[in-house]
Amino acid sequence: MLRWPALLLLAILLPLQPPQPPSDAPAYTAAGDLKFPAGYPEWVFLGTGIDMSYTTDNAVAEGGTSMFNNVFANPSAYKSFKQTGHWPDGTVLVLENRGATGATSINKRGKTETTQIMGLEVHVKDTPHLKGDGWAFYNFENPTKPGESGKLIDRPASCYTCHEAHGAVDTTFVQFYPAALEIAKQKATLSPDHLKELAPPAK
Repeated sequence: MLRWPALLLLAILLPLQPPQPPSDAPAYTAAGDLKFPAGYPEWVFLGTGIDMSYTTDNAVAEGGTSMFNNVFANPSAYKSFKQTGHWPDGTVLVLENRGATGATSINKRGKTETTQIMGLEVHVKDTPHLKGDGWAFYNFENPTKPGESGKLIDRPASCYTCHEAHGAVDTTFVQFYPAALEIAKQKATLSPDHLKELAPPAK
């Protein structure tokens, strides 16, 4: 006889449970470091660049080495971005730097990626965990080392000032991610500063 009242009570209490963060949300060690975002290669691929630099130096050409810069977004954040044109709390954007090589296998011209990961940097939005606007950068010095965690890059590092000055959406470089850029245009969420960059020069 108590079965139906118990089921009714359960149905009432379940919606009152706090929502659980998605499995791809940022997670931290007891020391406050960012846990390695395992599985990120299966996340949403935003775009890639090669030998990108925000300065005009010629270090890559002189050094004779090249590097691919691949960017991935956690699926739960990208799903929200598609709906709103903004990055939500819980966003994890992974910048993976891989080596580039020339003639390999049947490739005779151009460059392809190597298996060597040369660095990993993660851009996180987590307002409950972080101060200020909720955005922070974490650096993984040895991303292939098991159990490696990312160290917080403290302000006022140049990555913060550069992203805040030139990020197309929410201090992120959406201008380099073609599909995400189209979403931002449709949702009219491009930053005023980026719109100025797009404006034709005055005659």
